[in-house]
Amino acid sequence: MDTGKKIRVLMVKVGLDGHWRGAVSVSSLLKDAGMEVIFGGFQEIDTIINTAIQEDVDVIGLSIHSGAHIYWTRKIVERLAERGLANEFILMVGGAIPEYDFEKLRDLGVYGIFSPGTLPERIVSEFRESVQGKKMARLH
Repeated sequence: MDTGKKIRVLMVKVGLDGHWRGAVSVSSLLKDAGMEVIFGGFQEIDTIINTAIQEDVDVIGLSIHSGAHIYWTRKIVERLAERGLANEFILMVGGAIPEYDFEKLRDLGVYGIFSPGTLPERIVSEFRESVQGKKMARLH
């Protein structure tokens, strides 16, 4: 069941993290794949959530290269839950993330985790499959 609505993604950086290349590259990749990408730059947690609501996004993409990926992901998940939005958005996290932290991020509710070297096709397919899976789950 395809409604024709493009997948909408909010791509943001959290914390004091100056590495832009990954977020810009993935944003461009997703746009080229037909998704609408809102590039939020550096934002605080509440601003990320407010922007996600206002822009009616399907996915919040967090780009974190500072090593604080567990901390920031936990903060956004907690804040979404406090605001009654725990299941409203798909969370994707990319950055310099060691494989031993993947399970911790998944336990927090992250759908996709992308470290340097992730193939572009995998990124696009995980975004599409996650959004489609969530739409199908809502129908049941």
